[in-house]
Amino acid sequence: MKARITNDLLRRLKVTGKGYDVNDTELPGFSLRVSEDGKPTSYSVRYRTTSGRRQRLKIGTPHIFTPMQARDEARKALADVTKGEDPQDVRKRLRGVQSLGAFIEDQYVPHQLAPMKSGQATLMRLKSCFGELWNRPLSDRTFHRTLLDWRAKRLGSKVGNGTINRDIATLRSVFSHAVRLQLIGENPLTGIPRLKTDERASIRYLIDDEERRLMDALDAREETMRRERGSANDWRRKNGHALLPDLRVVTFADHLKPMVVISLNTGIRRGELFGVEWRDVDFGRKTLTLRGEVTKNGKTRHIPLNTIVIGVLRDWRTQTSGEGLIFKSPRSNGHFDNVSAAWDNLMTTAKISGFRWHDMRHDFASKLVMAGVDLNTVRELLGHGDIKMTLRYAHLSPKAKAEAVERIVAKGNEIEVPFPTVEARP
Repeated sequence: MKARITNDLLRRLKVTGKGYDVNDTELPGFSLRVSEDGKPTSYSVRYRTTSGRRQRLKIGTPHIFTPMQARDEARKALADVTKGEDPQDVRKRLRGVQSLGAFIEDQYVPHQLAPMKSGQATLMRLKSCFGELWNRPLSDRTFHRTLLDWRAKRLGSKVGNGTINRDIATLRSVFSHAVRLQLIGENPLTGIPRLKTDERASIRYLIDDEERRLMDALDAREETMRRERGSANDWRRKNGHALLPDLRVVTFADHLKPMVVISLNTGIRRGELFGVEWRDVDFGRKTLTLRGEVTKNGKTRHIPLNTIVIGVLRDWRTQTSGEGLIFKSPRSNGHFDNVSAAWDNLMTTAKISGFRWHDMRHDFASKLVMAGVDLNTVRELLGHGDIKMTLRYAHLSPKAKAEAVERIVAKGNEIEVPFPTVEARP
């Protein structure tokens, strides 16, 4: 069968009762193997060596490569043939000498990380944690022992078990990809067990006094900015310079206070907050739509807005363009990349320790649970795909456990506790 191998073709392959090949009409020699039940199983490329011998090189499976990616790999193999090399021999050499770093950058990044929203962050994690292994051959048999030693050292530095598990899982996926590409026979990290983690670890949220200090610190920061702007304009006025906008005629001195208030009242992630636009706010229905391209899991979700957030957004809109991003970086007029310096200064002023920006999300969820909101609703508001993520807040419900055990003594449900009968002795 001849056809251009595309994603659409993969979806409409015929069931013939026996396996067959689809020969690509765009690139001669490139083909797709189809199983007897009509499922695509593997890509390959046929070629002749310089000695005239016919060869077939398996490229990989449709689970790893899209048709376009597989075709590119086939072109690379045929380019080796043009140079007088046998792609089979090239692959054998790569198995022995290709380094871990070269594999990550040449194969893993374009095929696995590029489509991921967090791909760049994952690459940085790999380089930060395993940079010392970058030049080791991919087939090095000592990776297992090395990673056990690495893990023990990390444990000694008081890094959390969950962080170590995630780091090793990231590298394990790299080797798994190499196994699928037949560059190594087995994953060297197989058999390294996950470290135990406390799934119900304590959640950091603001107590009443901390929340008051946070708000006071925000107000003090705004007043300082207004006072400094007033002093700057006095100097400009005296020296004949154009005046800067008067911060006393607007609700907010800059972006930080509205960002914090919105985060505390919606549980929105920092990255999501940086990406929301004015078109995502429905003031009539009092909802904020987080589009899939903004959310962590790529799924759109809708967040109801309380009166505090609605008021903040209305006031903020009056002092901005009201178009595009809700919060634009004053430096680039584009996306914020972080607000770390401003946040750290704010925490210092408020005398609050151990409270990260992301903890405002925990604070939001904790307050909901303590107010009696059911966990499934909290899960939906946070955008958790799995209720397990939300269960960490369950212990904060002040009434849940008490009400649960009280139900057994509700009318008609009393539990009768039998007492043993003691016979009188003669």
